[in-house]
Amino acid sequence: MARLPLAEETELDGFVKEMHDGADESDWATQHVARVFAAHPEFVEQYLAFYYPWHSNAEGAEDAAKLTPRMKELVRLRIAILNGCVTCQSARLAPDSVPEDQATGIWAEDFAANPEYSPAERAAVEFAERMAVDHHNIGDDDIAALREHFDEAETLELMMMAGQYIGFGRTLAILQLETVACPIPASS
Repeated sequence: MARLPLAEETELDGFVKEMHDGADESDWATQHVARVFAAHPEFVEQYLAFYYPWHSNAEGAEDAAKLTPRMKELVRLRIAILNGCVTCQSARLAPDSVPEDQATGIWAEDFAANPEYSPAERAAVEFAERMAVDHHNIGDDDIAALREHFDEAETLELMMMAGQYIGFGRTLAILQLETVACPIPASS
């Protein structure tokens, strides 16, 4: 059960109505995000206007972004499992560059040894995981290891995007927007 009230679908308007109504009928996650953020629609609209272009390197971010959408999606998916955010785990924001087996493979214990991911991808995901679970113990050696794969601009983008994924995913997990039970279809 959501920890903040979900607005009734009939009460939605503007951006959150477009978000809700634009979601696939089975996409309860987006629908619930729209309904909870009806309490502050301007905020979620502006936040997502920043978030999605930077995640996908589109709409103004294409010339400024340093990391690929694939790299960012792999990081986002690993953080989703660490945050316990079912909504984030279910979403596929870069399906063209991350096949489903690699999207779910990011959660495997043997991820670091999986050759389907590049050394840079593994380094980015492992660093983001440290940011999510042990950021106080990230030291100079960790940054030096990251710098074997990324320049200064890429390192900063990685850290900032990982921070976004950590924060937004934890917010959604705390709000408990997930459907925790499958409805039983009505019998005819």
